[in-house]
Amino acid sequence: MKVSIIGCTHAGTFTAMNILKEHPDWEVDVFERNDNLSFLSCGIALWVSDRVSDPNKMFYATPDDLAKSGATMYMKHDVTNIDFDNKQVTAKNLKTGESFSQSYDKLVLTTGSAPIIPNIPGIHSDRVHLCKNWTNAKELSQNAGDIKSAIVIGAGYIGAELAEGYAHLGKETTLIDALPDVLSKNLDVNMSKVAEKDYLDNGVTLGLNEKVVSFEDNADGTVTVKTDKNSYTADIAVACIGFRPNTDLYKDKFETLPNGALIVDEYMHTSMPDVFSAGDAASVHYNPTGDNQYIPLATNAVRQGILVAKNIEKDIMKYMGTQSSSAVELFGRSYAASGLTVGHAKVLGKKVESVSLEDNYRPEFMLSTTPVLMNLVWDPETRVVLGGAFTSMYDIAQSANLISVAIQKKMTIDELAMVDFLFQPNFDKPVNYVSALAGAAVEKADAKLADA
Repeated sequence: MKVSIIGCTHAGTFTAMNILKEHPDWEVDVFERNDNLSFLSCGIALWVSDRVSDPNKMFYATPDDLAKSGATMYMKHDVTNIDFDNKQVTAKNLKTGESFSQSYDKLVLTTGSAPIIPNIPGIHSDRVHLCKNWTNAKELSQNAGDIKSAIVIGAGYIGAELAEGYAHLGKETTLIDALPDVLSKNLDVNMSKVAEKDYLDNGVTLGLNEKVVSFEDNADGTVTVKTDKNSYTADIAVACIGFRPNTDLYKDKFETLPNGALIVDEYMHTSMPDVFSAGDAASVHYNPTGDNQYIPLATNAVRQGILVAKNIEKDIMKYMGTQSSSAVELFGRSYAASGLTVGHAKVLGKKVESVSLEDNYRPEFMLSTTPVLMNLVWDPETRVVLGGAFTSMYDIAQSANLISVAIQKKMTIDELAMVDFLFQPNFDKPVNYVSALAGAAVEKADAKLADA
Protein backbone atom coordinates (compact mmCIF):
# COMPACT_ATOMS: atom_id res chain seq x y z
CA MET A 1 0.00 0.00 0.00
CA LYS A 2 1.28 3.45 -0.93
CA VAL A 3 0.04 6.40 1.13
CA SER A 4 0.73 10.06 0.42
CA ILE A 5 0.31 12.53 3.28
CA ILE A 6 0.15 16.20 2.33
CA GLY A 7 0.97 18.48 5.23
CA CYS A 8 2.70 17.41 8.43
CA THR A 9 2.05 19.46 11.52
CA HIS A 10 -0.08 17.62 14.10
CA ALA A 11 -2.63 15.61 12.12
CA GLY A 12 -0.10 14.61 9.46
CA THR A 13 2.56 13.71 11.99
CA PHE A 14 0.25 11.46 14.01
CA THR A 15 -1.15 9.91 10.84
CA ALA A 16 2.33 9.02 9.60
CA MET A 17 3.57 7.73 12.95
CA ASN A 18 0.58 5.49 13.49
CA ILE A 19 0.35 4.14 9.93
CA LEU A 20 4.01 3.11 10.11
CA LYS A 21 3.48 1.62 13.55
CA GLU A 22 0.59 -0.56 12.39
CA HIS A 23 1.80 -1.13 8.80
CA PRO A 24 5.62 -1.01 8.83
CA ASP A 25 5.79 -2.54 5.35
CA TRP A 26 3.68 0.20 3.72
CA GLU A 27 5.18 2.98 1.62
CA VAL A 28 4.40 6.32 3.24
CA ASP A 29 5.35 9.58 1.49
CA VAL A 30 5.10 12.81 3.48
CA PHE A 31 5.06 16.21 1.74
CA GLU A 32 5.66 19.32 3.84
CA ARG A 33 6.43 22.81 2.53
CA ASN A 34 8.25 23.88 5.72
CA ASP A 35 11.56 22.58 7.06
CA ASN A 36 10.03 21.44 10.36
CA LEU A 37 7.02 19.57 11.68
CA SER A 38 5.05 19.10 14.90
CA PHE A 39 5.65 22.65 16.21
CA LEU A 40 3.45 23.40 19.23
CA SER A 41 2.39 26.91 18.30
CA CYS A 42 0.27 27.18 21.45
CA GLY A 43 3.56 27.89 23.24
CA ILE A 44 4.51 30.95 21.17
CA ALA A 45 3.26 33.49 23.73
CA LEU A 46 5.10 31.64 26.49
CA TRP A 47 8.32 31.68 24.48
CA VAL A 48 7.96 35.35 23.59
CA SER A 49 7.48 36.21 27.27
CA ASP A 50 10.53 34.16 28.33
CA ARG A 51 8.60 31.36 30.04
CA VAL A 52 9.90 28.43 27.95
CA SER A 53 12.96 26.44 29.04
CA ASP A 54 14.07 25.56 25.51
CA PRO A 55 12.14 26.44 22.33
CA ASN A 56 13.57 23.37 20.60
CA LYS A 57 11.50 21.28 23.00
CA MET A 58 8.35 22.77 21.42
CA PHE A 59 8.64 20.03 18.79
CA TYR A 60 7.63 16.47 19.68
CA ALA A 61 8.82 14.88 16.42
CA THR A 62 11.35 15.60 13.68
CA PRO A 63 11.60 14.65 10.01
CA ASP A 64 14.37 12.24 11.00
CA ASP A 65 12.06 10.54 13.50
CA LEU A 66 9.51 9.79 10.79
CA ALA A 67 12.23 8.79 8.32
CA LYS A 68 13.64 6.32 10.84
CA SER A 69 10.15 4.85 11.20
CA GLY A 70 10.06 4.24 7.46
CA ALA A 71 8.52 7.37 5.92
CA THR A 72 9.93 9.03 2.82
CA MET A 73 10.12 12.69 3.80
CA TYR A 74 9.74 15.44 1.23
CA MET A 75 10.49 18.49 3.36
CA LYS A 76 10.48 21.93 1.69
CA HIS A 77 8.21 20.48 -0.99
CA ASP A 78 5.03 22.23 -2.06
CA VAL A 79 2.26 20.11 -3.57
CA THR A 80 1.08 22.06 -6.62
CA ASN A 81 -1.48 19.67 -8.10
CA ILE A 82 -3.46 16.56 -7.23
CA ASP A 83 -4.92 14.38 -9.97
CA PHE A 84 -7.62 12.59 -8.00
CA ASP A 85 -8.86 10.59 -11.00
CA ASN A 86 -5.45 9.07 -11.72
CA LYS A 87 -4.24 9.19 -8.11
CA GLN A 88 -1.16 11.30 -8.68
CA VAL A 89 0.47 14.07 -6.67
CA THR A 90 2.68 16.75 -8.23
CA ALA A 91 5.17 18.47 -5.93
CA LYS A 92 7.75 21.20 -6.33
CA ASN A 93 11.08 21.10 -4.52
CA LEU A 94 11.32 24.59 -3.01
CA LYS A 95 15.11 24.36 -2.79
CA THR A 96 15.83 23.33 -6.39
CA GLY A 97 12.67 24.46 -8.16
CA GLU A 98 12.25 21.02 -9.72
CA SER A 99 8.81 19.40 -9.96
CA PHE A 100 7.83 15.75 -10.16
CA SER A 101 4.72 13.56 -9.99
CA GLN A 102 4.12 10.25 -8.27
CA SER A 103 1.21 7.93 -7.60
CA TYR A 104 -0.63 6.93 -4.44
CA ASP A 105 -3.18 4.34 -3.34
CA LYS A 106 -4.51 6.33 -0.38
CA LEU A 107 -4.27 10.09 0.12
CA VAL A 108 -4.35 11.99 3.40
CA LEU A 109 -5.02 15.74 3.26
CA THR A 110 -3.64 17.31 6.42
CA THR A 111 -2.72 20.69 5.00
CA GLY A 112 -3.72 22.51 8.18
CA SER A 113 -4.78 26.11 8.45
CA ALA A 114 -3.56 29.54 7.45
CA PRO A 115 -3.88 32.83 9.31
CA ILE A 116 -6.80 35.02 8.30
CA ILE A 117 -5.29 38.14 6.74
CA PRO A 118 -8.07 40.61 5.89
CA ASN A 119 -7.65 43.02 3.01
CA ILE A 120 -6.85 45.96 5.27
CA PRO A 121 -4.58 48.76 3.99
CA GLY A 122 -1.04 48.37 5.34
CA ILE A 123 -1.47 44.89 6.80
CA HIS A 124 1.48 43.54 4.80
CA SER A 125 3.90 45.96 6.46
CA ASP A 126 7.10 44.49 7.92
CA ARG A 127 5.97 45.94 11.24
CA VAL A 128 2.82 43.82 11.25
CA HIS A 129 3.57 40.25 12.32
CA LEU A 130 1.66 36.97 12.40
CA CYS A 131 1.55 34.40 15.20
CA LYS A 132 1.18 30.96 13.66
CA ASN A 133 4.33 28.96 12.85
CA TRP A 134 7.97 28.45 13.83
CA THR A 135 9.14 31.29 11.60
CA ASN A 136 6.64 33.71 13.17
CA ALA A 137 7.62 32.51 16.63
CA LYS A 138 11.33 33.16 16.04
CA GLU A 139 10.62 36.66 14.74
CA LEU A 140 8.42 37.55 17.72
CA SER A 141 10.87 36.09 20.21
CA GLN A 142 13.84 37.88 18.65
CA ASN A 143 12.23 41.32 18.67
CA ALA A 144 10.58 40.98 22.09
CA GLY A 145 13.73 42.23 23.79
CA ASP A 146 14.05 45.26 21.55
CA ILE A 147 10.54 46.65 21.44
CA LYS A 148 8.97 48.87 24.07
CA SER A 149 5.37 48.57 22.88
CA ALA A 150 3.10 46.19 20.99
CA ILE A 151 -0.42 46.12 19.62
CA VAL A 152 -2.18 42.75 19.42
CA ILE A 153 -5.19 42.45 17.12
CA GLY A 154 -7.55 39.65 18.10
CA ALA A 155 -8.63 38.73 21.64
CA GLY A 156 -9.12 35.01 21.14
CA TYR A 157 -6.86 32.60 22.98
CA ILE A 158 -3.73 33.33 20.91
CA GLY A 159 -4.08 37.10 20.99
CA ALA A 160 -5.11 37.12 24.65
CA GLU A 161 -2.05 35.07 25.62
CA LEU A 162 0.32 37.16 23.52
CA ALA A 163 -0.97 40.43 24.98
CA GLU A 164 -0.56 38.99 28.47
CA GLY A 165 2.96 37.91 27.52
CA TYR A 166 3.97 41.40 26.41
CA ALA A 167 2.47 42.88 29.59
CA HIS A 168 4.43 40.28 31.60
CA LEU A 169 7.61 41.64 29.98
CA GLY A 170 6.66 45.19 30.92
CA LYS A 171 5.86 46.30 27.38
CA GLU A 172 3.27 48.96 26.70
CA THR A 173 0.52 46.71 25.36
CA THR A 174 -2.74 47.26 23.51
CA LEU A 175 -5.27 44.50 22.78
CA ILE A 176 -7.86 45.18 20.07
CA ASP A 177 -10.88 43.11 19.02
CA ALA A 178 -13.96 43.81 16.90
CA LEU A 179 -16.10 41.92 19.41
CA PRO A 180 -17.18 43.59 22.65
CA ASP A 181 -15.43 41.19 25.06
CA VAL A 182 -12.11 39.42 25.54
CA LEU A 183 -12.31 35.70 24.75
CA SER A 184 -15.93 36.22 23.75
CA LYS A 185 -16.00 33.04 21.64
CA ASN A 186 -14.69 30.94 24.52
CA LEU A 187 -16.30 32.41 27.63
CA ASP A 188 -19.51 34.11 28.65
CA VAL A 189 -19.56 37.76 29.64
CA ASN A 190 -19.17 37.24 33.41
CA MET A 191 -15.79 35.56 32.89
CA SER A 192 -14.70 37.89 30.10
CA LYS A 193 -15.17 40.79 32.51
CA VAL A 194 -12.83 39.11 35.00
CA ALA A 195 -10.16 38.85 32.31
CA GLU A 196 -10.69 42.43 31.18
CA LYS A 197 -10.18 43.74 34.71
CA ASP A 198 -6.92 41.82 34.98
CA TYR A 199 -5.71 43.33 31.72
CA LEU A 200 -6.54 46.85 32.88
CA ASP A 201 -5.00 46.24 36.30
CA ASN A 202 -1.80 45.16 34.53
CA GLY A 203 -1.62 48.25 32.35
CA VAL A 204 -2.99 46.81 29.10
CA THR A 205 -5.05 49.17 26.94
CA LEU A 206 -8.20 47.49 25.63
CA GLY A 207 -9.72 48.47 22.31
CA LEU A 208 -12.80 46.27 22.37
CA ASN A 209 -15.72 46.54 19.97
CA GLU A 210 -13.34 48.27 17.56
CA LYS A 211 -12.73 47.26 13.96
CA VAL A 212 -9.24 47.78 12.51
CA VAL A 213 -9.41 49.84 9.31
CA SER A 214 -5.72 50.45 8.52
CA PHE A 215 -2.05 50.02 9.43
CA GLU A 216 0.32 52.91 8.76
CA ASP A 217 4.13 52.87 9.04
CA ASN A 218 5.68 55.92 10.68
CA ALA A 219 9.04 57.57 10.02
CA ASP A 220 10.26 56.78 13.54
CA GLY A 221 9.91 53.03 12.93
CA THR A 222 6.59 52.60 14.69
CA VAL A 223 3.27 51.46 13.27
CA THR A 224 -0.12 53.08 13.80
CA VAL A 225 -3.22 50.92 13.93
CA LYS A 226 -6.38 52.83 13.15
CA THR A 227 -9.77 51.48 14.14
CA ASP A 228 -13.25 52.78 13.45
CA LYS A 229 -13.10 54.52 16.83
CA ASN A 230 -9.48 55.16 17.84
CA SER A 231 -5.85 55.20 16.79
CA TYR A 232 -2.99 53.32 18.51
CA THR A 233 0.77 53.47 17.88
CA ALA A 234 3.46 50.96 18.91
CA ASP A 235 6.76 49.46 17.78
CA ILE A 236 5.00 46.43 16.28
CA ALA A 237 1.54 45.03 15.66
CA VAL A 238 0.66 41.34 15.71
CA ALA A 239 -2.39 40.07 13.84
CA CYS A 240 -4.06 37.18 15.67
CA ILE A 241 -7.38 37.41 13.86
CA GLY A 242 -8.07 33.72 13.40
CA PHE A 243 -7.50 30.83 11.02
CA ARG A 244 -9.02 29.36 7.89
CA PRO A 245 -8.58 25.86 6.44
CA ASN A 246 -5.66 25.69 4.00
CA THR A 247 -7.61 23.84 1.30
CA ASP A 248 -7.61 26.26 -1.64
CA LEU A 249 -5.71 23.82 -3.89
CA TYR A 250 -8.42 21.16 -3.84
CA LYS A 251 -11.55 22.23 -1.91
CA ASP A 252 -13.71 22.50 -5.06
CA LYS A 253 -13.47 18.71 -5.45
CA PHE A 254 -15.05 17.91 -2.09
CA GLU A 255 -18.02 18.45 0.17
CA THR A 256 -16.97 21.25 2.49
CA LEU A 257 -18.16 23.63 5.14
CA PRO A 258 -18.77 27.19 3.86
CA ASN A 259 -15.20 28.16 4.80
CA GLY A 260 -13.64 25.34 2.76
CA ALA A 261 -13.00 22.81 5.54
CA LEU A 262 -13.37 19.27 4.22
CA ILE A 263 -16.34 17.44 5.67
CA VAL A 264 -15.26 14.06 7.02
CA ASP A 265 -17.35 11.18 8.30
CA GLU A 266 -16.89 9.28 11.55
CA TYR A 267 -14.03 7.26 10.01
CA MET A 268 -12.22 10.35 8.60
CA HIS A 269 -13.25 9.69 4.98
CA THR A 270 -13.81 12.73 2.79
CA SER A 271 -16.48 12.76 0.09
CA MET A 272 -13.96 11.25 -2.36
CA PRO A 273 -12.99 7.54 -2.24
CA ASP A 274 -9.54 6.74 -0.79
CA VAL A 275 -9.04 10.32 0.39
CA PHE A 276 -8.91 11.07 4.11
CA SER A 277 -8.53 14.34 5.98
CA ALA A 278 -7.82 15.44 9.53
CA GLY A 279 -6.82 18.44 11.59
CA ASP A 280 -7.27 22.08 10.65
CA ALA A 281 -8.09 21.23 7.02
CA ALA A 282 -11.13 19.24 8.12
CA SER A 283 -14.42 19.62 9.92
CA VAL A 284 -15.09 18.14 13.34
CA HIS A 285 -18.27 16.65 14.78
CA TYR A 286 -19.24 19.02 17.57
CA ASN A 287 -21.05 16.97 20.21
CA PRO A 288 -22.92 19.80 22.00
CA THR A 289 -24.84 20.58 18.80
CA GLY A 290 -24.50 17.30 16.91
CA ASP A 291 -23.29 18.88 13.67
CA ASN A 292 -20.09 19.55 11.73
CA GLN A 293 -18.13 22.66 12.66
CA TYR A 294 -14.68 24.14 12.13
CA ILE A 295 -12.67 24.07 15.35
CA PRO A 296 -8.91 24.23 14.67
CA LEU A 297 -7.31 22.78 17.80
CA ALA A 298 -4.19 20.63 18.12
CA THR A 299 -6.13 18.15 20.28
CA ASN A 300 -8.65 17.59 17.50
CA ALA A 301 -5.85 17.22 14.95
CA VAL A 302 -4.01 14.61 17.00
CA ARG A 303 -7.08 12.44 17.59
CA GLN A 304 -8.20 12.68 13.98
CA GLY A 305 -4.70 11.83 12.75
CA ILE A 306 -4.67 8.69 14.88
CA LEU A 307 -8.09 7.75 13.49
CA VAL A 308 -6.95 8.14 9.89
CA ALA A 309 -4.21 5.61 10.59
CA LYS A 310 -6.66 3.25 12.30
CA ASN A 311 -9.14 3.39 9.42
CA ILE A 312 -6.96 3.76 6.36
CA GLU A 313 -7.14 0.06 5.48
CA LYS A 314 -10.68 -0.59 6.76
CA ASP A 315 -13.16 1.14 9.05
CA ILE A 316 -12.51 -0.05 12.58
CA MET A 317 -12.70 2.96 14.91
CA LYS A 318 -15.28 5.75 14.96
CA TYR A 319 -14.59 9.38 15.78
CA MET A 320 -16.21 10.30 19.09
CA GLY A 321 -16.43 13.99 18.24
CA THR A 322 -15.22 16.98 20.18
CA GLN A 323 -16.37 19.39 22.86
CA SER A 324 -13.75 22.01 21.92
CA SER A 325 -12.22 21.83 25.40
CA SER A 326 -9.58 24.46 26.09
CA ALA A 327 -7.82 26.43 28.80
CA VAL A 328 -5.58 29.44 29.21
CA GLU A 329 -3.73 31.17 32.05
CA LEU A 330 -3.66 34.97 32.10
CA PHE A 331 -1.95 36.95 34.86
CA GLY A 332 -1.90 33.88 37.10
CA ARG A 333 -5.61 33.21 36.68
CA SER A 334 -6.82 30.01 35.00
CA TYR A 335 -9.71 29.84 32.53
CA ALA A 336 -11.01 26.49 31.31
CA ALA A 337 -14.07 25.62 29.26
CA SER A 338 -15.70 22.80 27.35
CA GLY A 339 -18.75 22.84 25.10
CA LEU A 340 -21.28 25.58 24.57
CA THR A 341 -21.42 28.99 26.17
CA VAL A 342 -24.71 30.88 26.34
CA GLY A 343 -23.38 33.35 23.81
CA HIS A 344 -22.34 30.66 21.32
CA ALA A 345 -25.69 28.90 21.73
CA LYS A 346 -27.46 32.17 20.93
CA VAL A 347 -25.40 32.61 17.75
CA LEU A 348 -26.29 29.06 16.70
CA GLY A 349 -29.97 29.57 17.52
CA LYS A 350 -29.91 26.75 20.08
CA LYS A 351 -32.12 27.05 23.15
CA VAL A 352 -30.20 26.42 26.37
CA GLU A 353 -30.44 27.06 30.08
CA SER A 354 -27.56 28.12 32.30
CA VAL A 355 -26.49 28.87 35.84
CA SER A 356 -23.52 30.65 37.40
CA LEU A 357 -22.05 29.95 40.82
CA GLU A 358 -19.04 31.11 42.82
CA ASP A 359 -17.72 28.86 45.57
CA ASN A 360 -14.42 28.25 47.32
CA TYR A 361 -12.63 25.21 46.02
CA ARG A 362 -11.88 23.86 49.52
CA PRO A 363 -13.22 24.41 53.08
CA GLU A 364 -13.05 27.80 54.73
CA PHE A 365 -11.42 26.26 57.83
CA MET A 366 -8.23 25.73 55.83
CA LEU A 367 -5.56 28.39 56.26
CA SER A 368 -6.27 29.46 52.69
CA THR A 369 -8.81 28.80 49.99
CA THR A 370 -9.70 30.40 46.67
CA PRO A 371 -13.03 31.17 44.99
CA VAL A 372 -13.96 29.55 41.68
CA LEU A 373 -16.39 31.27 39.31
CA MET A 374 -18.36 28.66 37.33
CA ASN A 375 -20.93 28.46 34.53
CA LEU A 376 -22.92 25.41 33.44
CA VAL A 377 -25.06 25.14 30.28
CA TRP A 378 -27.64 22.42 29.58
CA ASP A 379 -30.54 21.49 27.32
CA PRO A 380 -33.77 22.60 29.06
CA GLU A 381 -35.75 19.74 27.50
CA THR A 382 -33.42 16.78 28.18
CA ARG A 383 -31.34 18.32 31.02
CA VAL A 384 -28.23 17.01 29.22
CA VAL A 385 -25.04 18.95 29.94
CA LEU A 386 -23.91 21.02 26.94
CA GLY A 387 -21.12 23.19 28.32
CA GLY A 388 -19.23 24.46 31.32
CA ALA A 389 -16.57 27.03 32.15
CA PHE A 390 -14.41 27.87 35.17
CA THR A 391 -12.06 30.64 36.25
CA SER A 392 -10.00 31.01 39.39
CA MET A 393 -6.57 31.86 40.73
CA TYR A 394 -6.62 28.18 41.69
CA ASP A 395 -5.78 25.72 38.90
CA ILE A 396 -9.19 24.52 37.70
CA ALA A 397 -8.08 23.33 34.24
CA GLN A 398 -8.98 19.68 34.80
CA SER A 399 -12.55 20.63 35.66
CA ALA A 400 -13.11 21.41 31.98
CA ASN A 401 -11.97 17.88 31.13
CA LEU A 402 -14.60 16.55 33.53
CA ILE A 403 -17.28 18.62 31.79
CA SER A 404 -15.97 17.35 28.45
CA VAL A 405 -16.57 13.75 29.53
CA ALA A 406 -20.03 14.68 30.82
CA ILE A 407 -20.96 16.22 27.45
CA GLN A 408 -19.51 13.34 25.44
CA LYS A 409 -21.39 10.76 27.52
CA LYS A 410 -24.59 12.86 27.44
CA MET A 411 -24.83 13.12 31.21
CA THR A 412 -27.70 15.09 32.68
CA ILE A 413 -27.27 17.81 35.26
CA ASP A 414 -28.92 15.43 37.73
CA GLU A 415 -26.26 12.75 37.10
CA LEU A 416 -23.39 15.23 37.25
CA ALA A 417 -24.64 16.49 40.61
CA MET A 418 -24.47 12.95 42.03
CA VAL A 419 -21.08 11.84 40.65
CA ASP A 420 -18.87 10.17 43.27
CA PHE A 421 -16.31 12.96 43.75
CA LEU A 422 -13.64 12.50 46.41
CA PHE A 423 -13.53 14.70 49.50
CA GLN A 424 -10.36 15.69 51.31
CA PRO A 425 -9.93 19.18 52.80
CA ASN A 426 -6.63 19.78 51.02
CA PHE A 427 -8.38 19.39 47.69
CA ASP A 428 -12.10 20.18 47.92
CA LYS A 429 -15.24 20.41 50.02
CA PRO A 430 -17.64 17.62 51.03
CA VAL A 431 -19.62 18.78 48.02
CA ASN A 432 -17.07 19.23 45.23
CA TYR A 433 -17.41 22.59 43.48
CA VAL A 434 -18.39 20.93 40.18
CA SER A 435 -21.05 18.96 42.01
CA ALA A 436 -22.24 22.15 43.68
CA LEU A 437 -22.50 23.81 40.26
CA ALA A 438 -24.53 20.90 38.90
CA GLY A 439 -26.69 21.00 42.01
CA ALA A 440 -27.44 24.67 41.39
CA ALA A 441 -28.44 23.74 37.84
CA VAL A 442 -30.79 21.02 39.12
CA GLU A 443 -32.34 23.44 41.60
CA LYS A 444 -32.92 26.04 38.87
CA ALA A 445 -34.33 23.47 36.42
CA ASP A 446 -36.65 21.99 39.07
CA ALA A 447 -37.88 25.46 40.06
CA LYS A 448 -38.80 26.19 36.44
CA LEU A 449 -40.69 22.89 36.21
CA ALA A 450 -42.60 23.71 39.38
CA ASP A 451 -43.58 27.12 37.97
CA ALA A 452 -44.65 25.67 34.61
